[in-house]
Amino acid sequence: MWAGYVLVALGLFRAYQLVMSFIYPPGTIVVSDRVVSLPRGKHRPHPIDVTPKDVTAVYFLRRSVPWNRSAPVLVIELGDKAMAFPRDWFASEADQRHVVHALLARREKIEPGPVTES
Repeated sequence: MWAGYVLVALGLFRAYQLVMSFIYPPGTIVVSDRVVSLPRGKHRPHPIDVTPKDVTAVYFLRRSVPWNRSAPVLVIELGDKAMAFPRDWFASEADQRHVVHALLARREKIEPGPVTES
């Protein structure tokens, strides 16, 4: 009987996820010169909008990945908060690299390297 309750609860949770996927479009990462929009989940409303200078680090986790995630995981740090985007969210690993390069390019525009005099 308890196993039946667990299966019903699991079915209700999956039904909730299905309804959310119909209501909200898939989350997309948007990188521009003024704003970086990061989704809070696959089908969740209200993405997190920050400026490119608020992004403190961008990197891949290739080996230290939980067993239920596929590697590589794109990690974007916003100060003390880290947002992880698994490989399943992207069409290919190249799409993950495009996001990293776009974020790093915006970051270099804001914080140029040290100036050297000749």
